[in-house]
Amino acid sequence: MKQLLKIFVPVIVVALLMMLLATTMNRSEGYAGSNTLTIYNWGDYIDPSLITKFEEETGIKVIYQTFDSNEAMMTKIEQGGTTFDIAVPSDYAISKMKEENLLIPLDHSKLPNEKYLDPRFMDLSFDDNNKYSMPYFWGTLGIIYNKEMFPDKNFDTWNALFDPELKNQILLIDGAREVMGLGLNSLGYSLNDTNKAHLQAARDKLETMTPNVKAIVGDEIKLLMADNEAGVAVTFSGEAAEMLSENEDLEYVIPKDGSNLWFDNMVIPKTAKNVDGAHKFINFMLKPENAAINAEYVGYATPNAKAVKLLPKEISSDERFYPDMDELNNLEVYDNLGKRMLSYYNELFLEFKMYRK
Repeated sequence: MKQLLKIFVPVIVVALLMMLLATTMNRSEGYAGSNTLTIYNWGDYIDPSLITKFEEETGIKVIYQTFDSNEAMMTKIEQGGTTFDIAVPSDYAISKMKEENLLIPLDHSKLPNEKYLDPRFMDLSFDDNNKYSMPYFWGTLGIIYNKEMFPDKNFDTWNALFDPELKNQILLIDGAREVMGLGLNSLGYSLNDTNKAHLQAARDKLETMTPNVKAIVGDEIKLLMADNEAGVAVTFSGEAAEMLSENEDLEYVIPKDGSNLWFDNMVIPKTAKNVDGAHKFINFMLKPENAAINAEYVGYATPNAKAVKLLPKEISSDERFYPDMDELNNLEVYDNLGKRMLSYYNELFLEFKMYRK
């Protein structure tokens, strides 16, 4: 009997340790239960105090993980090995996730705070009747430039970027839709154009801008512009707001010839284990006080009409980040172009980047 105990006790101890390790790993990898909520969001895209507030109000423990692209987020959810209760994809990604059956329809009876959302940002092409998503943030793509470096230049059209006087001064965001889009808009075409002749023309025109392009980068744009390392950049409105707060010589404009109006929305992935908790979190974030706190912290525009009224006047009245309807009507949301056409956009963008070298 003693011999058996010597054999089985270590086995039992090891088994218990393995179970504890598995539980810990499941939690870190996004396992959620009724008392846990796993959120998958962009980096630095929520005021941390709101997570604490939600946990205190609901008793639900939040596990917060981040991604750096819609594609990375979708891949992880498609693989299914990781459980997420909330994700925050962009407009075109929501359309793709719907097509691939990766989302759970929302129960609107559990979201009474959606009444505070601006009707302009509801029932959009990527999610009819908001069946699967609720608006989180929105913004624009535009041009940020240094007024001291270029006091006499006007950057209200994309064509301004092709001026030879800007040699080695422009930072471009590293995105095919954004860069190809500005090329298309500069020619008078839609940034969702699928005409290959138009796309080739946009690529050819972009090549004429290459002497002006200092670099094609990501988050580095913020630091480089704030430190006067470049004079002009193509960036998103929220990133621009952060740069303006760091450098008073900078200005942000939305080109008159068209640009991107984007949305990031909250969704419940098919992987969700705590669907009720997910609805509680979405409704919590739609509460005007919380939406205002989040907008002031992150710097992007809130789609919550009542929250806008709670923001400091210098924020809510700034038309660079809360443009009027006339300007919004000149902007386009990215369509889901399908894998084949998106690959073609990426191919042309890669050719443009290689041409620079």
